[in-house]
Amino acid sequence: MLKSVRFRITQFRTKIKTWTDTALRGTHHHYSCYLPRDIGSISSCMFKLFFSGIEVRKDQTAIIKNIPKDAIIVYASKYKSYFEYLFYHTRYKQNGVPPPEIGFDYEVLLLQPVSRIFRMIFAHLDYLCQKFGLLDPYKSGYIRDELTNGRAGILSLVEKKGFYRRFVKDYTDPMRYLIEMQKTIDRPVYIIPQLMFFSVTPARSVPTLIDMIFGTKEKPRLVRRLVTLLNNPGKVFVEISEPLNLKDFLAFPENSDLSVEKQALVLRRRLLIRMNRHRQSITGPILKSREELKENILTNDRLRSFMDRHSESRKIPIWKIHKEADAYLDEIAANYSPAIIRILSLGVKWLINVMFEGVTVNIEVLKKARSMAQKGPLILVPCHKSHIDYLILSYVLYHNNMPCPHVAAGKNLSFWPLGPVFRTAGAFFIRRTFRGAVLYSRVFTEYVYKLIEEGFNLEFFIEGGRSRTGKLLQPKLGLLSILLNAYKEGACEDMIFVPVYVGYDRVPEESSYMHELEGGEKKPESLLQIIKARKFLTRRYGIIYIQFHEPISLNTLCSQNGRHIKEMTSKEQNLFCRNLGNRCLNAIDRVTVITPHAIVASAILNCPKQRFSYGNLMSDIEIYMNYMFSQGVTLADTLLIDYIHAIKYVFDTYVQRKFIERVPSDKETQSFAEQFIVNESKRPLLEYYKNNGINFFIPAAFTAITILEKDAFQFSISDIYESYTFLQEFFANEFTYDVDKTPEHFLQKNIGIFVDEAILIPHPTLADTYNLTSAGFRTLKLFSSFLKTYFESYWIVLNFFMRYPKNFVDPKDRLKKVQSIGNRMFKRREIERPEALSKMNYKNALDFFISHGVKSSDDSEKIKFYSDKIKSYSERI
Repeated sequence: MLKSVRFRITQFRTKIKTWTDTALRGTHHHYSCYLPRDIGSISSCMFKLFFSGIEVRKDQTAIIKNIPKDAIIVYASKYKSYFEYLFYHTRYKQNGVPPPEIGFDYEVLLLQPVSRIFRMIFAHLDYLCQKFGLLDPYKSGYIRDELTNGRAGILSLVEKKGFYRRFVKDYTDPMRYLIEMQKTIDRPVYIIPQLMFFSVTPARSVPTLIDMIFGTKEKPRLVRRLVTLLNNPGKVFVEISEPLNLKDFLAFPENSDLSVEKQALVLRRRLLIRMNRHRQSITGPILKSREELKENILTNDRLRSFMDRHSESRKIPIWKIHKEADAYLDEIAANYSPAIIRILSLGVKWLINVMFEGVTVNIEVLKKARSMAQKGPLILVPCHKSHIDYLILSYVLYHNNMPCPHVAAGKNLSFWPLGPVFRTAGAFFIRRTFRGAVLYSRVFTEYVYKLIEEGFNLEFFIEGGRSRTGKLLQPKLGLLSILLNAYKEGACEDMIFVPVYVGYDRVPEESSYMHELEGGEKKPESLLQIIKARKFLTRRYGIIYIQFHEPISLNTLCSQNGRHIKEMTSKEQNLFCRNLGNRCLNAIDRVTVITPHAIVASAILNCPKQRFSYGNLMSDIEIYMNYMFSQGVTLADTLLIDYIHAIKYVFDTYVQRKFIERVPSDKETQSFAEQFIVNESKRPLLEYYKNNGINFFIPAAFTAITILEKDAFQFSISDIYESYTFLQEFFANEFTYDVDKTPEHFLQKNIGIFVDEAILIPHPTLADTYNLTSAGFRTLKLFSSFLKTYFESYWIVLNFFMRYPKNFVDPKDRLKKVQSIGNRMFKRREIERPEALSKMNYKNALDFFISHGVKSSDDSEKIKFYSDKIKSYSERI
């Protein structure tokens, strides 16, 4: 009887087990952390429609696609969010990347099939009855198995009760779990940080009432998410940070010896820092009030110590020093307002549509800069051609999900009513000189330090002011030196310099530039000038070109230099600063866009004949175009698409604007081609546009004129090297040269180009020896003509030094005397080109000669040396 009962019980248990195994499909691994790839057609369609307004760019999903095929993928969000989990699950599946299916510490029940919900409940009850415990996806090995079998996971780094559960309750830490898992497998685990943006507006240090009720813009609650998504779906987007290879992370010496618990803490901290920096690179740092920033600056220990010493040395009461410092900060500081920036962006958009035909930007490089902003603040270093520069650059950044930078603006722009407006857009104002203003200088330095420390991006014009000549000016290093000192003192971990070229087909201020170059006084900016500027709105100025250069990391530059800036002496740091300034100018030169206006202006001014036809001009332009193609120069789209049509359009524009004029037809003339001459009064304007791209032609011009100077049809490179080096030094104030390249490099490179273009022919037996072809002779003259204006300007200045003995002319009156001499020499036809009567050229020439020991007629030996050189070169052009 007892055996029968036992047999029946065994049979019953076997039946129950068989039924249970059938119902559970042979496993207890049924967890709510698993969200199936297929959640049903109805739910899938609903989520696709609901999330359709959220942008995920292809360049972002490409980051995931570039991860090795054998890698285990785990997505990471900062905060726990079922909204984001469902979004990534839905959208990534659509975009062809692995969707997250395993949620670490997520419980998804409502989207599970009914049959699976039943199995989950039954599995837990059965396990409880058998083992007297609860199922755990971590301890059971379920999550490990699913990840190694190819499913992607998702985890959150910050949870409301997450720390309490891990620290007090001793729940499994997902980070620790992944580290322990990585140590037992060969395949790499990639943790991919994900960020969802509902606004690009920076967070405020003091939350508003709306933030307290509906959540912040970084961490909105459900109602705020839904309202933003429904009202402004286009403003919600996803960014993916640089994936972290857990295998590499554990292999780093600083991590390998740590305990697993410590490794998990370091890993979580590193991911959070990476995500926070990524978010800040798009929204900007937390926005403090102007008063809070002012208090932080004026009460920091460095400035307080300086003010105490300044008070003692000057015998001034400390309260007066404090008052003066406070007034200086009010004079300097920006009043950054995201709301005003949004309004101004609409105004700039309208301005672009009215005045220009469009804006071209190399977006891919801009994306690299945005990515680099996660390592340190961006220092944007654009060239400066127009007042529109800072407006258009901030506009481009704003519309590419980057915070508008704080812009160093001249104090002349702080006038009412634009001064307060510029301040709200991020402008802070700087005096042209700090001479004698010791306290002002220190306050300004501390303000810049604070901006860098807070993480704001900065923008400053390294040329100091707008270029009136069309080419880059020599770098002004004052603000750059302040930035390097801030970096040296630890204001940031890295500093990323981004050189930017900003150019125009036509610059709106061209007439005022010509007035100043010809000796006129610069008119100060004022309300009256704004009213007069409305005439610009009736004209069209072509296309705006914005080209970002590859970012330059200060950490990388220091490592290449062999010494960190903290280890440099004062003299070494000054040399490093000058090198960096020149490096930024070189970078701007490399990304300069050559426009049809620049090419046509060059051909017109370099034309050897007074009269020319369109056909004559076109043959010269062909030579220039071939040279630029060989150099890989960045050309305007119009030149790339159809340069013949683009050249013809600009030529007709110059005729229409009376830069060049038709010559009345003469019946006695045998030429059937229509003839043109340059309008002498417009030559300085053409010179401006020629100078927009002149730096690309300078190595060719130097090479050409050194060959012509030999006055022989055969020469060797050693014959012309010394002359090339002299020219590079002689015009060091006019043109920027690549700091990483020697004169020999440029000489060899251009000789090679001239050989390819049949200008030169290598000697059949003699090494580094070349013969000049008859056709090449004319071409070399065409290249050397780029220098004629500058030789004439420097000849005028040298004539000034020939005439006046030492101390005869007050240094303040030098420039006026030079201008007077230049005008007389032009009237006497000693100077051919009116564009040589350039105030800026005179200044550069004066600086060169004085620095090289030519200061008066007493320096006759040196004057003769330079006089002979200028005559020798000028005769060959």
